[in-house]
Amino acid sequence: MGRFVAWLSDLRVAIVLLLLIALSSAIGTAIPQGDAPRSYIEAYTDTPWLGLLHGEQVLQLQLDHIYSSVWFLALLTWLGLTLILCSWRRQWPALQAARTWIDYHTPRQLSKLTIAESLSCADPSSALHSLSTTLSRRGWLMQSTGNRFAARKGTAGRVGPLLVHTGLILLMLGATWGVLAGKRLEKFLAPGRTLNLLNRTGEVQVSILLEAFQVDRDPTGRPEQFRSRLHLEENGAALEYEISVNHPLRHRGITIYQADWSLAAITLQIGRSPQLQLPLRNFPELGNQIWGLILPAWKDGDGPIFLSIENEQGPINIFDTDGTLLTLLWPGGPSVNVKGLPIRVSSILPASGLLLKRDPGVPLVYLGFAVMIVGGGLSLIATRQIWAIASDGQLHVGGLCNRNLAAFANEIPNLLKETALANQQG
Repeated sequence: MGRFVAWLSDLRVAIVLLLLIALSSAIGTAIPQGDAPRSYIEAYTDTPWLGLLHGEQVLQLQLDHIYSSVWFLALLTWLGLTLILCSWRRQWPALQAARTWIDYHTPRQLSKLTIAESLSCADPSSALHSLSTTLSRRGWLMQSTGNRFAARKGTAGRVGPLLVHTGLILLMLGATWGVLAGKRLEKFLAPGRTLNLLNRTGEVQVSILLEAFQVDRDPTGRPEQFRSRLHLEENGAALEYEISVNHPLRHRGITIYQADWSLAAITLQIGRSPQLQLPLRNFPELGNQIWGLILPAWKDGDGPIFLSIENEQGPINIFDTDGTLLTLLWPGGPSVNVKGLPIRVSSILPASGLLLKRDPGVPLVYLGFAVMIVGGGLSLIATRQIWAIASDGQLHVGGLCNRNLAAFANEIPNLLKETALANQQG
């Protein structure tokens, strides 16, 4: 059992687990998460993912929802257990050892330390006092006993690894809690439309009205930024916010992201008809961002026509049933005769793609990051220990250091030189 616990708390096991978790996260970035099962079957039937996995295999391996899959949560649990055991078996004893005073009685004991130096002097006791005074002035903690003393500095550095492990565990707990208990909703909302969020009793908790949606484009027409102006009503209070990509809204545990955009409807006039607002739908088989609608046949029996649109600025491509391009229309432009009937497009209504997330684990995740940052900073502090014994016309000094040993090896001779100079002047 002890051997198994020792293996489980091995740093190499933790590194392997971190690499597996990182690889899983990379796969989760490459494969869309949370889509309908049929979409994976359709996407990877003809072209398997990486040439290896078909849609059914992607679903069987739970690669469509990696972060909530059983095996990914098992990896997080395993890593958390490894960090706890490592802290308990290694880091905590190291901290206790750094806080425990060790009393070396003879110069021979000091000579076995990592760094050991001896200084010949006429009055070793005076040199010992000078060295003790120098170290105290520089912030070292001291414990003196007769003709010897022990000094230490940087004990807080031993707390750093414990805090890093604690922060990682908090981060994983928060992420797991968010995956299991969090909620996610993606919704395309047209300007003037309202989205009501209900509480557990079925009552409206927050009402979200999209007042306006804007797509900022560069001179070539490519989208640069999406902006949504929202009007929120909650318990009679009204609030207005603007969100954009990378600038979400956080409100009472709900985060609203500007995630995507779409085209919702087209307003047109056919002949002498009134203005007609007709819904648009996406046609992924024609391209990534292609919307359109099919207008039925005219009264004289001519076949239907297909209207195809790529963005809210136009143009609107009009195709015949055989795929022939009949003409182009522009929003707000003049009417164009299509198969003997004039058609005019007044406007195209874009829709804002909103992503709403409620993640109860976010505070734990933020706390975990904060604890890790503090722990990482403390881990940079070197824990140093010095022992000195005055004996037989010599001052014997030895030291230990867990970090930057080369600098510490240069520090002790400099301390002895400073002590010798002070002793001569005294």
